[in-house]
Amino acid sequence: MERLQSSVCNWLPRQWGQPKHRLAENQDETKNAPKSSWVSNAGSHESEKNAGSMDPNASLLAPKTRDALRCASMAFFQTPPSLGNQFDDDALLREYLERILPAETLAEHLAEYRELGEMAGGDLYRAMLADRENEPVLTPWDAWGNRVDRIEVSPLWKRAEALTVKHGLVAAGYENSCGDLSRVHQFALNYLVQASLDVYSCPLAMTDGAARTLMDSGNDELADYALPHLLSRDPATFWTSGQWMTERTGGSDVGKSETTAVQDGDTWRLTGTKWFTSATTSQMTLTLGRPDGNGPGGRGLALFFVELRDSDGLLRNIEVNRLKDKLGTRKVPTAELTLNGTPATLVREAENGVRNIAPMLAITRTWNAVASVWLMRRGIALARDFAKKRVAFGASLKDKPLHQDTIATIAAETEAAFHLAFRCAELLGKIEAKTASDHERSLFRMLTPIAKLTTAKQAVAVLSEAIECFGGAGYVEDTGLPRLLADAQVLPIWEGTTNVLSLDTLRALSKDATSFEAVHREVRRQCDVATDPSLAGCTATALAALASASEWLASAGSDRNALEQGARRFALTLGRSLELGLLCQHAQWVAERDGKTGRAGAAARRFAAAGIDQIHPMSQDDAALLSSE
Repeated sequence: MERLQSSVCNWLPRQWGQPKHRLAENQDETKNAPKSSWVSNAGSHESEKNAGSMDPNASLLAPKTRDALRCASMAFFQTPPSLGNQFDDDALLREYLERILPAETLAEHLAEYRELGEMAGGDLYRAMLADRENEPVLTPWDAWGNRVDRIEVSPLWKRAEALTVKHGLVAAGYENSCGDLSRVHQFALNYLVQASLDVYSCPLAMTDGAARTLMDSGNDELADYALPHLLSRDPATFWTSGQWMTERTGGSDVGKSETTAVQDGDTWRLTGTKWFTSATTSQMTLTLGRPDGNGPGGRGLALFFVELRDSDGLLRNIEVNRLKDKLGTRKVPTAELTLNGTPATLVREAENGVRNIAPMLAITRTWNAVASVWLMRRGIALARDFAKKRVAFGASLKDKPLHQDTIATIAAETEAAFHLAFRCAELLGKIEAKTASDHERSLFRMLTPIAKLTTAKQAVAVLSEAIECFGGAGYVEDTGLPRLLADAQVLPIWEGTTNVLSLDTLRALSKDATSFEAVHREVRRQCDVATDPSLAGCTATALAALASASEWLASAGSDRNALEQGARRFALTLGRSLELGLLCQHAQWVAERDGKTGRAGAAARRFAAAGIDQIHPMSQDDAALLSSE
């Protein structure tokens, strides 16, 4: 029987459903063997009962004999999806970088892109699956009863920090190695690797936002102190930053914040509760507090810099009440904190805190948009690979017309979102390098909320479809697949919900009359260059949707209720119009390079058919009736 085990079982690859303890040579080794995220509990108690039903004497058999009998009776194991080099396998990214970056710049960074792509599809992806069950752990007290509030993060997060420093995942945006395209380069690096780093992008987004906020603050002393840490490529000196705005009163309406700030000599003391603080293991944070005597609302708040720990590594009058138990992003140590006279430094004037932290929000919302795209890309990459390996009803899944249609739809959404997110990165880089025109500045003010809300909603829908492509395996946690959807759900919530950002879009229009014209001009420019006949219907659809949005805005006029009720549909129409225009522009470039629009044209046509114009007249009375019960 041992020979049977050797001949039948030992050759099996590590596939879905393979008994865990067959991966070790004996039961003792099994107890110490690492868990495989791609192996189900076939060796569980339930499987023991099934094995027993196969032979009434099975419980009397030696463990190796039972393994052999199971192996002989379970001949099929589904091969799980795998990933290749995430740069070489991403035709869209390679096309985009070839189109946007000068040839010499692309050649200079090509090896690094390929290196990160290999890591993301190989070692880092496997490490993320193996690390699936490791989550942050809070230790409030040490063995002798001292309050320490120590948070231990996962092994992969520790590795991600070293990778950040080596490849400058934050610093690259500020080093000017690519001129006004440095942001494109930086976000390309993150797009390649972050899907395999368990949302380590969260502290990096806030670190990037903090760096820009301090640069723009005019507080040279504070900037000179913090920026060398935030932009460091030395692991010994690198810092990440938090962003503490949300309190029990709410996250979006920060004007109700209750944290107080009292001046104490040369410093300030903050007292209050921060209800939702992400990346609490960071070395510093930017936060809001209300100085004594200031009035209510956002204008009465001030922006403060807080260095979390003293020279002994202890938190400075900060208590970690608990870590949040979240649907997704579970590797991110998100905490509820109490500030008890925490020392802080005023960043700018002792008011206008919401306005002064705005540069951080522009950066983090751009990160959010690109994060939406890298998660969508990961879901589709896995679904495509699985379709090559899965045989159903006598044929490969990849050859099934309905499955092809499903993948095509979510692929088009992903490509559309990619172009909108990276258009934001282009504009951000030009603004920071001071090469942006007035038109581009107005466009970026509009695109920041639009791109964030549009791509975030796309990510949730795309990843829901992507995990459905795996059937039941997409719903089973130890495949790692459900995490894609759970992590994506934070994207429409963090840094402003869809409704809040839709209202921000309207506010941007009211503050800058040229911003709406900037969107019109952008879409018209994109459509004007797309002269390939196969794109004519797509450009017409984009322009028609934009015209519909203009008509709605004019008809709503000054009716505040009508404007608010339709704000989401208006913002999504602008976002999807921009995306379709960008798809057409890119497809035209591909046509001029290759003689045909190819995959890029197919993405534009598929996306155009998916619904660009979201403006549909809706009754306010009906809305009130339906929302009240």
